[in-house]
Parts: sequence; structure tokens; C-alpha cells
Amino acid sequence: MSLKDRWRTFRNRMIARPGFQAFAAAFPLTRPIARARSKALFDLIAGFTYSQTLVACLELDLIARLADGPATLESLAKALDFAPDRLERLLKAAVSLDILEKTSSGAFDLGIHGAALLGNPWIAGFIRHHPILYDDLRDPIAVLRDPSETGLSRYWAYAGAGEGQTSEKKDVSAYTALMAASQAAVAREILALHDFSDCDEVLDIGGSNGSFIVAAAARYPQLRFTLFDLPAVAGLAAENFEKSGISNRAKAIPGSFLTDPLPKTAQVATLIRVLHDHDDESALRILEAAHACLPQGGRLILAEPLSGDAATAPISDGYFGLYFAAMGQGKTRTPGEIAQIAQKAGFQTSEPPRTRMPLITSVIVLRR
Repeated sequence: MSLKDRWRTFRNRMIARPGFQAFAAAFPLTRPIARARSKALFDLIAGFTYSQTLVACLELDLIARLADGPATLESLAKALDFAPDRLERLLKAAVSLDILEKTSSGAFDLGIHGAALLGNPWIAGFIRHHPILYDDLRDPIAVLRDPSETGLSRYWAYAGAGEGQTSEKKDVSAYTALMAASQAAVAREILALHDFSDCDEVLDIGGSNGSFIVAAAARYPQLRFTLFDLPAVAGLAAENFEKSGISNRAKAIPGSFLTDPLPKTAQVATLIRVLHDHDDESALRILEAAHACLPQGGRLILAEPLSGDAATAPISDGYFGLYFAAMGQGKTRTPGEIAQIAQKAGFQTSEPPRTRMPLITSVIVLRR
């Protein structure tokens, strides 16, 4: 047993003793640690109420209502047709979570998290689809043991056995809109982390409605683009290219990257938030298809949140771990795990990940 393992065993035995807990809370040097750990444990217990406070703020449009400045409890209650004492419960909860803040006069204004939500409106889309996840996770053990058919597997119409079979626009419009809403932030990170100026054409594999291509086309006016996605999704992308005025150099090709060959016209391909939606067998097939479509010396830009970083583990392994369990497929991976699959697929090298905002995305370059 390593020194670290022995220390963990000793630590856990001590923390589990009521007498030590009482000592740690009373002793001045350990009291701050005990308080912090106690709060962290309670945050795990109370997390659902925190997220539901945020949902309520969004459903009542409080973030937008306070965007122009503070408002009193009475004016908000009147505008929302709420009893003031009932609304005050929500406002106080939101203040405690830094969604809102109370002004010196007692009115309510945006807090630091509320202001961040105002500046990132795409986050609201993810929050509003969370009731599907919460409903699936009412019995987390059942979902982990056998997800079968869940709300999320129906929402993400390509999940499970339906991969490659979804062709109706109504089946893909909800999740495509959700992905597109966040794509601006993801595209911003990718374009800041990788230079595409040395190529003529980029293939975006599983590129959804083409939001990344629209952003990249604005940055690189000389580039041509091809998007490859399921037929109904490719149709939405083609509409987006036409609306954005780039249809003369951006095209959308329908197909499934699990069963159909990819176009062989680009020197660089992108795979943005696709691999982690799939289990290892499908991930290998996707990377094999990407390898086959690229020329010698070509590269694949893989962008998604990564596992293996302690700072982001509650998101990558906690949130996404259960999310993908409810979805019925997918997993977050460490850079090493991605490199192993990429090597099996035929890629020669895998560059270390680059990131500015790891919660949004990291970028790994795979070279053929």
C-alpha cells in the first residue's frame, strides 16, 4: 500500500469518529477546514434545490427583468402576479447562490452568476432541458444498471439503436437548437486555440446546424467547408449556410459517420462534441472514418470536455457521467484514452490538449 493510500485510510478513520469531528469543529486551527468540509457535504445534499432555484429564476424571466437595473420585491411580485412573501423565498434563495444580489436600499439586482447567465444566454437552453434529466434520474441506480429507454435517449434522437435512422426534422430540431445555442462559445474557444489558415477546406464531422462553420467562415474568408451529419440535420445546416450568406463555399452532405464514408476533399477535419456522445466501439469507428477521409499529413481537430482533470472532474465525471448514463451511451475520456483509440484508428500522433476554458472545451490535434 502506498503512502498516499495509508494516509487516506488513516484520514477516513479519523473523520468518521464523532469525537474527532467535535474536536475539529472546536479547535481554532481546524475549525475553518471543518466548516468548509461541512458546507461542501451539504452542497451535495442540497444541490437539487440549488438547480431548481435557478430553473425558477429562468422560468419567471428574472434574469432578463433585472438586466436593466434593480427592482423591489413589491414591483417584481406585482409584475409576476406573486404573493410578495412567496416570491421573497425564491429571491432570498437566489441571493444566497449569487444569482441575485440585494442592493443597499433593499431592492434586488443581478448577482455575479445572474450577470454571467445574461452574457451567455445559451446556458438557459441547457437548464431548461434539465427536467428531462431530473426525471430520468429519479432512480439513478436503475439508470446506471439498465438505462433502456429514457427521456434523454428520446430527446437525443440519434442515441442508441436510432443512430443513422433519424431523418425527420421534428426528431432533430430540439437537440440541434440546443447544441447550436452553445456553439458560439465552443467555436470561439476552438478558433482561439487552433489556426486553420494553412488549409483550403475543412470537413466538420457531425457538425449539427453548421454554427461552427459559420463562425469559422467569418474568421477565414478564403476557406471552403463541408458539413457531414444526419440527413435532417444536414438540411438545417444548409438552411443556416444560405441564411448566413456562405452557401457559395459551405455545403452540407447527409449521412451517418458510423455507416457511410466521409467526403475526401478536406485537409483538416473537425469533430466537435461528438466523440463523448459515443461508447468506445462507436468512437473507434468514427475515428477510423475520419482517418480514412484525410490525406497523409492531414489532421483531425477533436474538441470536447475531457476527463482526468481534478479541477473539472465534478463536471466531466460527475455531471456528464450520469448524463450519459441517462442518455444510454457516451462517456468522457482522458487525453490518454482518446490517444489510445486514435492510435487504433491509424492516427500517428496525438498532441497534448490545449484549453482556455476546460469546462467549455479542450482541443486535441490528431495527425494522420
